[in-house]
Amino acid sequence: MKVLIASSEVVPFAKTGGLADVTGALPGELAQLGHKVIVIMPAYRAVKEAGFTLESTGIELEIPIGDHSEKGTVLRSTLPNQEVPIFFVDQSDFFDRPGIYGEGGSDYADNCERFTFFSRAILECIRLFDWQTELVHLNDWQTSLVAALLKCEYHDHPAYSKIASLITIHNLAYQGLFPRDKMPITGLDPIHFNWQEMEFHGKLNLLKTGLIFADSINTVSPTYSLEIQTELQGCGLEGVLGHRADVLTGILNGIDTAVWNPSTDEYLVSNYDECFEISTGCQGKTECKLALQKEFQLESNPEIPMIGIIGRLAAQKGWSLILPVLRNFLAEQNVQWVILGTGDPDYHHALMSLHRSYPHRMALTLGFSNELAHRIESGADIFLMPSEFEPCGLNQMYSMAYGTVPIVRQTGGLTDTVIDVTPDSLESKSATGFCFEEFSATALGDTVEKAIRMYRQDQNTWRQIMINGMSRDWSWKASAEKYATLYRQTQIRKHHQD
Repeated sequence: MKVLIASSEVVPFAKTGGLADVTGALPGELAQLGHKVIVIMPAYRAVKEAGFTLESTGIELEIPIGDHSEKGTVLRSTLPNQEVPIFFVDQSDFFDRPGIYGEGGSDYADNCERFTFFSRAILECIRLFDWQTELVHLNDWQTSLVAALLKCEYHDHPAYSKIASLITIHNLAYQGLFPRDKMPITGLDPIHFNWQEMEFHGKLNLLKTGLIFADSINTVSPTYSLEIQTELQGCGLEGVLGHRADVLTGILNGIDTAVWNPSTDEYLVSNYDECFEISTGCQGKTECKLALQKEFQLESNPEIPMIGIIGRLAAQKGWSLILPVLRNFLAEQNVQWVILGTGDPDYHHALMSLHRSYPHRMALTLGFSNELAHRIESGADIFLMPSEFEPCGLNQMYSMAYGTVPIVRQTGGLTDTVIDVTPDSLESKSATGFCFEEFSATALGDTVEKAIRMYRQDQNTWRQIMINGMSRDWSWKASAEKYATLYRQTQIRKHHQD
């Protein structure tokens, strides 16, 4: 099948979250399954500064935006280590900026114009490439408009009439909400601005638009696909998703095991795999832990439990729970904490204050470093991920692959990936981490205590849990096969509707 994957971010060219990881890894796996795949994204400043060779295609675009048009061009490269072409829509006024979606904590005021331009450019590229696309795989609100354009504006055009559309929801909380007066920007007939299609409480909602018009919808984990049909996690769109439940599925993300693999990871001081003796432990991982302790001037002692946290400093990631637990442990227990992340300034200030008070128990890096993320995943004993909600999550999978035992809240993809430590799961040697359900600091604290107690008192069981997680297949292969099946189902559905 010929598939075009459209995304606002793709690793390693530009990234703000897990969306980029998915769209950077999935295309290559699909290509290995025999599908013809191309990828398209905007040519941000970050793309041009990433150090990859970008070639001109010679294609020039003129895209209608409301009552005028904007010009652009198309660049080309190849996804690293894959034989998959990636194209970049270049328009300096829209994309030559310091940020991807905004800067200084605020979204760009013209994001509706920027991603309308990108969405319409995607469809123009299909025609100009003369590439007989059978399915467009859209991702989040930034490309959602493509589904509506295919149904409402391009449906009679011979180059587009047979193209099926799938939209993947990576995080329902981000919906592309704009004032009503932005509707003309889309170029679609204002008749579509109604509660059953593009309108949402008086505003234009681009994600809702995609959910209404796409032939199929999926999320990045099976549990999340069910959760978003409830009032608690539906973000106001639970009615729309319930109405389209017959075309809604969940496919768990994989991880790029060419990049996240402790046996080959170039960022580690010592490589290792799951083939170690339970009685003696994993020497390579111990060396990674000692190196991390030295790097942050923590006490050099492999027996001290080390807890790692990587990710956005945001309420969604459970920081209202983490901070009180962190304060208690720093004050009362000899446990080391290594934290890497950036986000809410209030969390920045709280963490900096704790770091000043406990510099020998807590390491803090406010920002993001890919290399440090790898070193934390390899050196920590425990990884903390108590999310309020989590569409899929990748770090818990990175952690298990690296023999770092996760502590997670049972939600979304965390439920689908981490098998809780229970008497039954320990007996069957299937346990891979510690889970709790109630979103509270007490529940998190109790679970951390439980994990620390096992780490200190029963190293043989702890090492078996490590091996269980490391032995599982976290690659994209199984997920890519499910996407390939979903593509075929979507195409059949499209043809039956026609």
